[in-house]
Amino acid sequence: MTKQHFDKSRFISAEQAAEQLGVSRATLYAYVSRGLLRAHPVEGDSRRHCYARDDVAELAGKRRRGRKPVDIAKSTLDWGMPVLESGITLICDGQLYYRGKRAVELSERASLEEVASLLWDLPDFGRFDISGPVLPDGWSQLKNHYAKVPVIEALLPLFAIVSEDGETGIWQQDETRLAAGAARLLAALFACVTGQDADHHPLHMQLARAWGLDAVGADLVRRALVLCADHELNASSFTARCVASTEASLRMAIIGGLAALSGGLHGGMTERIETAWQAVDSRDMTQYMRRQLAAGAEFPGFGHPLYPAGDVRAKALLTLIRPEFHVADDIAETMTLLTGKAPGIDFALVAMRRYLGLPEGAAFCVFALGRAVGWIAHALEQRRQGQLIRPRAVYVGRDPG
Repeated sequence: MTKQHFDKSRFISAEQAAEQLGVSRATLYAYVSRGLLRAHPVEGDSRRHCYARDDVAELAGKRRRGRKPVDIAKSTLDWGMPVLESGITLICDGQLYYRGKRAVELSERASLEEVASLLWDLPDFGRFDISGPVLPDGWSQLKNHYAKVPVIEALLPLFAIVSEDGETGIWQQDETRLAAGAARLLAALFACVTGQDADHHPLHMQLARAWGLDAVGADLVRRALVLCADHELNASSFTARCVASTEASLRMAIIGGLAALSGGLHGGMTERIETAWQAVDSRDMTQYMRRQLAAGAEFPGFGHPLYPAGDVRAKALLTLIRPEFHVADDIAETMTLLTGKAPGIDFALVAMRRYLGLPEGAAFCVFALGRAVGWIAHALEQRRQGQLIRPRAVYVGRDPG
């Protein structure tokens, strides 16, 4: 992106742009992340951006013209202007930020616990070890029963059985107790995946032990968990916020998030990718995929509206996988060659699962475990805002008679 001299006749500052649009700075950045407005870096100051006066004026006009309820409803729920404000995650200029810090850079060094501490904004959270509940009597039989069920369907009921509302109800105002309760919920979800009582080791190490990984594999899982921690108002996080806005507990918000994540257009995409991967013939991949595309069956997991130049989360993981795992590289290169679309995080998680030899369903588990941190963050933020999320519908049915 070309850097601009701050010409006051053509450009205005972020503060001025937000004021002209009648929105907060966070909403202004959300407009940029969704491609509704372009931000120009200011020459000589990489931390500042300016905005073309004409672009801001045009967007302001669109907002004024779109104040009718029908226009608002249509524009907010389908990749349009944000339906609410959040200070948790920003997607801007092809980068992902957790509270102003680049997620990819955090993934190079941070644990999921450290990212949870950042996103939850609970001052006392860092004092707690994330140790889970003692697993209930009959746990072995319960796990054996759900072992016959795909993990994408089993994780929610297991979590509902193992977890407790505890100290995370709307009545809990003590942030020390709230932090401890949130930590226990996260540990309970990990226990559902590992099948073991949680201990005081870092969460990625608990997974590594359950899955028999060495230090290199454990570090790759750690990175994936951090990169999955949040992604703005995706379907599952929005669901978690809706649940929290009714004054339900954090546990219920996670259950809502798990339900939304299971769909094939969200975390369930990993299962669609697994199925497509099994059908790929690497000896004639280009021809096979060309035939699939001609038949209307595109390989899933490629292209993301918020990352026109490619999903930075997927790039960060695939870079560590590609040197020794050529199949993932071949699929990605072929799809990009044929469609121009780059792999997304779902594809990278499946590639990681296959590269490390993890159990079937592990890609979905890593997605859910990491994203649970984001669900809790969004639920806490929505609770602090104290407002019920209640969009209006655009009625298109039969006129009242």
